[in-house]
Amino acid sequence: MLPLQMTRPHETPHHHGRGWLAESGHFLICAGGILICYFVFGIQQERIVQGKYELPDESTEKFTFTQALVFFLCTGNTIYAYLIRKKSEIDNVPAKMYAASAASYLLAMVASNQALQYLPYPTQVLAKSCKPIPVMIFGVLFAHKSYHWRKYCYVLMIVIGVAMFLYKDKKAADQKDFGFGEALLIFSLAMDGTTTSIQDRIKKSYQRTGTSMMFYTNLYSSLYLSAGLLVSGELWSFFYFVQRHPYVFWDLTGLAIASCLGQWCIFKTIEEFSPLTCSIVTTTRKLFTIIISVLFMNHPLSGRQILATTVVFSALTADVVDGKLSSGGAGDKKPLISSEDKAHNK
Repeated sequence: MLPLQMTRPHETPHHHGRGWLAESGHFLICAGGILICYFVFGIQQERIVQGKYELPDESTEKFTFTQALVFFLCTGNTIYAYLIRKKSEIDNVPAKMYAASAASYLLAMVASNQALQYLPYPTQVLAKSCKPIPVMIFGVLFAHKSYHWRKYCYVLMIVIGVAMFLYKDKKAADQKDFGFGEALLIFSLAMDGTTTSIQDRIKKSYQRTGTSMMFYTNLYSSLYLSAGLLVSGELWSFFYFVQRHPYVFWDLTGLAIASCLGQWCIFKTIEEFSPLTCSIVTTTRKLFTIIISVLFMNHPLSGRQILATTVVFSALTADVVDGKLSSGGAGDKKPLISSEDKAHNK
């Protein structure tokens, strides 16, 4: 969600001068790191949130501590950004702007993670891939942006693909067409759009770097979550849950480490190659995440859902390629979701 601009289109990549074999090796390391880290992240996240934890009386309970989970992620992101941030970086963004960005960013993360209590992981991943929709809507309504007609075609493809994926062929007597999980995902996407609008304003009006924005946004988010954990009492419930299931703490720590290592690989891919290459890799990563979840976590997809997934990721890939390679036409030529945004869109 947070722009982490490491290179600019006109900058010369650091990999010039390497042979094709070394170049291929670097790419495999960077792209493989992204795929492996987020494979671990996805499996770990789904296992934590949707797992069943046994109690001494042979009954089971579920992990319902969404604030605690997001706190681990935001704290890990804060530490990571602090370590890679240069002390000489200039940042004159007012605290209230970061506070507002952190609030919407945090609400989006909490809502998407909470949705996993009600929906399978592939559904959550595919729905979060719809971020171009609120980005475009908020851009038109509040930033007065205009987009090329092809952008609207890509978004229409995404809408059609997601609708195909979520459509229920056979509805059980107690099954609703639209439930709380879907509502949480829509709210999360709306908050993504809000975050993007705030970040656009920051980029236009103030001096800052991507790592600085990442650091302060996650720092404020961690502070919000600390207060929320204390006020809601979730901290103590989480503490007792960890006492009953000590390995959960290490699972959450592993989740945060996988997230940070994945972001490091994304940084390196942008720095060593290009934002376009990173966009394609991260889009492909989401597709593999769905496939792996289907294989490892027993979420079978119908033929219609496989086709729907193909439509969505074809539109996303076409968008990033068109946004970088298009040389004509009016409107905004940039991809609706940049590679930097995807570094945080889990």
